[in-house]
Amino acid sequence: MAKLLTKKCLETASPSSAAARLLSRLRYSTAFAGAAATEPPTLPPFDYEPRLYNGPLADEVLRKRKQFLGPSIFHYYQKPINIVEGKMQYLFDDSGRRYLDAIAGVVTVSCGHCHPDVLNAVIEQSKLLQHATTIYLHHAIADFAEALASKMPGNLKVVYFVNSGTEANELAMLMARLYTGNLGMISLRNAYHGGSAGALGLTALSTWKYSIPQGEVHHVLNPDPYRGVFGSDVHQYAKDVQDHIDYGTSDKVAGFIAETFQGAGGAVELAPGYLKLVYDIVRKAGGVCIADEVQSGFGRIGSHYWGFQTQDVIPDIVTMAKGIGNGLPLGAVVTTPEIASVLAKKIQFNTFGGNPVCSAGGHTVLKVLDKEKRQQHSAEVGSHLIERLRTLQEKHDIIGDVRGRGLMVGVELVTDRANKVPAKAEAAVLLESLKDLGVLVGKGGLHGNVFRVKPPMCFTKDDADFLVDGFDYAISKL
Repeated sequence: MAKLLTKKCLETASPSSAAARLLSRLRYSTAFAGAAATEPPTLPPFDYEPRLYNGPLADEVLRKRKQFLGPSIFHYYQKPINIVEGKMQYLFDDSGRRYLDAIAGVVTVSCGHCHPDVLNAVIEQSKLLQHATTIYLHHAIADFAEALASKMPGNLKVVYFVNSGTEANELAMLMARLYTGNLGMISLRNAYHGGSAGALGLTALSTWKYSIPQGEVHHVLNPDPYRGVFGSDVHQYAKDVQDHIDYGTSDKVAGFIAETFQGAGGAVELAPGYLKLVYDIVRKAGGVCIADEVQSGFGRIGSHYWGFQTQDVIPDIVTMAKGIGNGLPLGAVVTTPEIASVLAKKIQFNTFGGNPVCSAGGHTVLKVLDKEKRQQHSAEVGSHLIERLRTLQEKHDIIGDVRGRGLMVGVELVTDRANKVPAKAEAAVLLESLKDLGVLVGKGGLHGNVFRVKPPMCFTKDDADFLVDGFDYAISKL
């Protein structure tokens, strides 16, 4: 019967028809009837033609990068792809080939590549005024700040605009130290909070750190339900925080910072209830609590608008970037009036933070996410994606863990499930195979063995099926 239906769909399907979508689902259902994946999956239909590209090709671009850009810049893939155009959840290379973007410019494209509303806002503002700084009045930054503050709980009502997540976390750490009068910061192992000289102290992944002074920072045990030494026992992890304060500080700290869903660390969701316990400990030690929402904010996780809300806490400071601008260089710090007031004691100025173009674009991003109900969409599509990935986990022993919420998902690969040995070499091979199939994912975790699936929030169930079918096919060919 499935074969007959598939034949009928092939006969009647136009590229964007319901029949074509049914065909995609039929391929999924027949592939998971117990047989190994024998044919590579095909991308879902997409009614868009990229422009003919006449620019420099991949080899020339790579040559110039090697000659003129810093050697620390790295690229994915043995033969890197030259991306020249994007539309919603898809990217196109210099040959016009289409790829499913399942990493969203490293979790940055929220609404979709070249979303028409965001593009229009940026273009129209650019025609009028590109830059003036906050020494003059302009409505765009004030309107954007008002809209962003309306998304925050409690007394988190004062906004500072910056240009990146690193810069946001630097400013948050400065606020914490000035407000409390203390120096010591606490962050989690496996955390990533930026690559500047100051933020590197908060970051706790050796692959990102240089041998420079790290400042007054204590890295406590990570409440990782899969790899953590105490599993999901949040009381033991909270005790570790208290021990660090008791034995490693003067018993006073400036602050604690955490991603509720660790991004570069491999989409690790903190064990439930952890932040509530730790926020109480930190505040009793005179510190403030900072939530890093650079990757998990703006409804991406589906169940909540902000990651910290999954832990039933209200931070004192929230940092954000990436998805706030859909690709624009934009970040923000939101805090209380009391904490914000400490910066008024000196000149605190950011040349580009909240400039008219970025403010117009960022404000439009908030409107688009609401109008298109992307949080709800992320919840629905993410649940489908995670369910399918967990079914795939039952089939392939190399998948040690599937975790995350909404469209912030991690797939950890291991060579030995019992001992959780990272499958580093296999992950590298699969990354190449998925690219050849037309799927672009990210890598994360200390050992680079976690696939990060964090696509634009317009990603569909058909896209999810194609991605999982691609995983299945690639793993089957290992």
